[in-house]
Amino acid sequence: MSVGMVLEGGGMRGLYTAGVLDTLLDEEIKVDGMVTVSAGALFGINYASRQKGRALRYNLNYINDKRYISLRSLLKTGDMVNKEFAYYTVPFSLDVFDEEAFKQSGIDFYATITNMETGEPEYQLITDPFDQMEYLRASGSMPFVSKPVSINGVKYLDGGVSDSIPVAKAKELGFNKRLVILTRPLVYRKTPANEFIINLQYKSYPHFKERLKTRYNNYNDTVESISALEQSNDIFVIRPSKTIEIGRLERDPSKLQAMYDLGVMDAKNRVTDLRNYLADS
Repeated sequence: MSVGMVLEGGGMRGLYTAGVLDTLLDEEIKVDGMVTVSAGALFGINYASRQKGRALRYNLNYINDKRYISLRSLLKTGDMVNKEFAYYTVPFSLDVFDEEAFKQSGIDFYATITNMETGEPEYQLITDPFDQMEYLRASGSMPFVSKPVSINGVKYLDGGVSDSIPVAKAKELGFNKRLVILTRPLVYRKTPANEFIINLQYKSYPHFKERLKTRYNNYNDTVESISALEQSNDIFVIRPSKTIEIGRLERDPSKLQAMYDLGVMDAKNRVTDLRNYLADS
């Protein structure tokens, strides 16, 4: 049996995922691979390095630090989430990511990114997070508040634009048991984005532009597919049991904590069912 975990993004809603994952670490739930998107990649990587509490800790510590997320950073650098502080200063020196533990985990960790020229998703296997930090940054670089991330001459942005919940990719990779962690409640569906703003900001990237315009349809179709797969016991889903009003770049520490705590509670409530799902051959 091969177990794969799929992690949705969602900016600071990803702290729900962090709460779930920290609980799964306590429960010694093991997986063989992870297919992640955006905040799912940035927060989920701490599961592979077994650093319980790290995602919540550094966000609570720095969420109101202008070096981390700020309009000033957006105006100066083109990125609301500051590249140097968030992706290099924090994990390399202030709240050090345990790269050796990650490498020894035995988990195949994929970060989803969107190729801006083709509009297609790419799934980068992360084997050396420090050396491949730009792939992780690209996965988490949200449209409109991030400038494109250039890797080997190709420009990328948020993987959620092209594949918000890569359940199909996890199956393609051979995971016959799939644990899916969502950051929206069951009733949530996306609505169309503002096409005028999309056309204005991404006129040089027609394929990426079309992906943004149709993203809501693709997301909603995927959610319907996930519900059907869940009903047939093909996948196991943990999702928020209630709605917490929280922004993608939320800066209220109490809301971040509430999102994390909900993840812990929901995971504890589902862990017995999860064990049964994983044990069922």
